[in-house]
Amino acid sequence: MKILIGGAWPYANGPLHIGHVAALLPADVIARYFRANGHSVYFVSGSDCHGTPVAIRAREENKSPEEISDFYHEEFCACFAKLGFSYDLYGKTSSVEHRAFVRDFHRKLYAGDYIYERDAPQAYCAACERVLTDRLVIGICPICQAKARGDQCDTCGTVLDPEQLEEAVCAFCQGAVSFRETKHLFLAISRLERELKNYLEDHSTWRKNAVSFTKRYIDEGLRDRAITRDLDWGIDVPKDGYEAKKIYIWAENVLGYLSMSKEVAKSRGEDYAELWGEGSKHYYVHGKDNIPFHTIILPALLLAQGGKWRLPDEIISSEYLTLEGRRISTSQNWAIWVPDIIDRYEPDSIRYFLITNGPEKRDSDFSWREFVNSHNSELLGAYGNLVHRTLAFIHRYFDAVVPYGKLDRKIETEMHGLFASTGTFIETGKLKEALDTVFEFVRFGNKFFDTEKPWETRQADLDACGDTLYTCVQMIANLAVLLEPFLPFSSAKIKAWLHLQDHWVMQQVQGGLRIPEPEILFRRLDKKVIEEELHRLSAEG
Repeated sequence: MKILIGGAWPYANGPLHIGHVAALLPADVIARYFRANGHSVYFVSGSDCHGTPVAIRAREENKSPEEISDFYHEEFCACFAKLGFSYDLYGKTSSVEHRAFVRDFHRKLYAGDYIYERDAPQAYCAACERVLTDRLVIGICPICQAKARGDQCDTCGTVLDPEQLEEAVCAFCQGAVSFRETKHLFLAISRLERELKNYLEDHSTWRKNAVSFTKRYIDEGLRDRAITRDLDWGIDVPKDGYEAKKIYIWAENVLGYLSMSKEVAKSRGEDYAELWGEGSKHYYVHGKDNIPFHTIILPALLLAQGGKWRLPDEIISSEYLTLEGRRISTSQNWAIWVPDIIDRYEPDSIRYFLITNGPEKRDSDFSWREFVNSHNSELLGAYGNLVHRTLAFIHRYFDAVVPYGKLDRKIETEMHGLFASTGTFIETGKLKEALDTVFEFVRFGNKFFDTEKPWETRQADLDACGDTLYTCVQMIANLAVLLEPFLPFSSAKIKAWLHLQDHWVMQQVQGGLRIPEPEILFRRLDKKVIEEELHRLSAEG
């Protein structure tokens, strides 16, 4: 089966923070799992290089938008690589390939029945003497009365147009905003209401936030949306008379899943059309604020364009991650920046915490105290302990050779069941349950080692000692396979030590295998780290 996994595209206007990683990490877990099962995986994403956020940062630093977006794109690539993200292609919306794909997609879109032209209000600041893009208009959300931008309210999630804001002002000078009429192309989303409603009804098993957000947008009445904007930085509109405008960012960035997967298919010599056929499955992974763009906007574009496009199958939409009880704020520098945390901590430790304590079903909090305790008690104290105590014992008392022994049948049955249940959890986006279930077995493994007491049977009953160690090696081997999607770095070490295959099947380590002296998988974190990190966070925020 061909599996498309699309991770949301972060804006290339500043460094990544842990909230981004918490939302995107499930995509890598799912991709690794399906590859291990032998499926043809297209795991794609990229940097969102166009739009106002990048242009604003460029203006602040007196650089071009391309310079800013390219800088952060390279930083993103380095961060994702260090965290073990296994993208088949991580591109950027400013690439030649993406721009060409989008322009071709839009030409066909304009030839259909769902694009029309009409006059629309364009925000203008007289004090700044400039046209304002949507994100440069700020005011009060008409739905929840919170402070909002002209494109979306982050508090209630409503997708907005600038003219809907109450008390609208310019983001630069805080001066009053006026509106002028200008021509734009519009996507007739309202005419797709029946198709989108049926689509939602067919996907009632999505996460609760995806279902409720999408239902709310449909029930409130779908509005047609402009797909062009008066911008200097973006993709040219492939239509005569629109040479001074660009394609609105929301109508091109979600097409990155299509453009990048096409490049992957081309590089493999595979038929791109097969990825969108009946025998495929598509996952889209993102944060809560991106739900309408993946459940309303992207399906509307695909339906309106008329091609044989598969609509998203699974929506893996996380809730929000807070930091020490406060909402992450880049403007107030209340964030843990990814380039910093990956320089100080092991990637598997970061991955473990953001999955088992992540915002999968509800908002969750990143606490330095919990991070350190989680690392020391679970990764080091449970998993690392089981691996090291077993392999070090074999190295010391059995001349580094795995003893010949009999596998405990109840444990063998348990491991078979664990592969099935963990796989089901991953396929349905229940990653926290998957990881927690595997770690229950880790703790069972330690209990088994303690109960069987190989340090005693080594002298009293060598056969029993051999059976215990042989069984523990089988548990470790299969834990490495089960945990590889979550903890790829430590799993890679164990798989190399025990000569394991990269397949999602129960594996057996033969007696007689000579193993290298095992490394320490996880180093203990000193608790003084907690105060050091809290001090650093307070000083920066």
